[in-house]
Amino acid sequence: MSKAPKTPATSPEVKPKTQPMFERIALIGIGLIGSSISHAARRAGLAGEIVGSARTPATVETAMHLGLIEQGFVSASEAVEEADLVILCTPVGLCGPIAKEISRSLKPGAILTDVGSVKAAIVKDVAPHVPEGVHFIAGHPIAGTEQSGPESGFAELFDGRWCILTPEPTADEKAVEKLRKFWEALGSKVEIMTPEHHDLVLAITSHVPHLIAYNIVNTAAHLERVTDSEVIKFSAGGFRDFTRIAASDPTMWRDVFLNNKDAVLDMLGRFTEDLTELQRAIRFGDGDKLHRLFTDARAVRRNIIQAGQDTAAPNFGRSPSATSKTKPT
Repeated sequence: MSKAPKTPATSPEVKPKTQPMFERIALIGIGLIGSSISHAARRAGLAGEIVGSARTPATVETAMHLGLIEQGFVSASEAVEEADLVILCTPVGLCGPIAKEISRSLKPGAILTDVGSVKAAIVKDVAPHVPEGVHFIAGHPIAGTEQSGPESGFAELFDGRWCILTPEPTADEKAVEKLRKFWEALGSKVEIMTPEHHDLVLAITSHVPHLIAYNIVNTAAHLERVTDSEVIKFSAGGFRDFTRIAASDPTMWRDVFLNNKDAVLDMLGRFTEDLTELQRAIRFGDGDKLHRLFTDARAVRRNIIQAGQDTAAPNFGRSPSATSKTKPT
């Protein structure tokens, strides 16, 4: 009985290696945002190589140990050599000095961007140091947690979040589009606007809320009739959320307020007026006004959930056992 002829074994299909969007990405600063960019870029295969620099050798060593970067430098100017994309992931106040430091080392044709929460001041401080042929496009991923350091990053940080780009009118359109596609590949939705409009919007959606959080936490801590242990012991959900926000990096937020003071002071003035209206309603027992204001505020929360910028899960989607890699809220 003859056997059927064997079918020749076929070799598994070998898929061609996808060309990365950038051959070399340099991260200047490897904290929460920088490390998360590394994770997300590797997830999407966007970089041939990722290198980085930080102010302290210990941070560079940690980033190397975690596999966030292939090469680490204390000098930012060394890190940016031959990089196709340079991302400033430092506090706002350092962006100008770093831009000056790296200006002679930037590769012609490279894209230089940042992740700062303030845009007009960064454009003013960085743009004068950008050499001819390098494309500077300021940016701000609206994502984060209260954690900091290279260990705090995770690839999902930008998923479904907005990233705002504020290119100058003369910016190269192809470079802007490439950076847009980069952030989209990291998981973000991208919006383009002017630096001034960005700063006005973020003043009320981010900067003033952080300022209020810092203030209310300090007020509670300084009350002489309430001991520190009682503040902690009897913390209700609202106060706990304020402490979470107030746990954010002090250096970063100091620079934000110093560099966006006009918009912040404007929004603080409006906030103070609205707070006075609430104060009057309480003093004079105007329950109808209180109910109307609270109802309007509640609707905003629902709109945020419907826009996919948060979850309706209890306790804002956080569990008591949440780890240091808490997703942004």
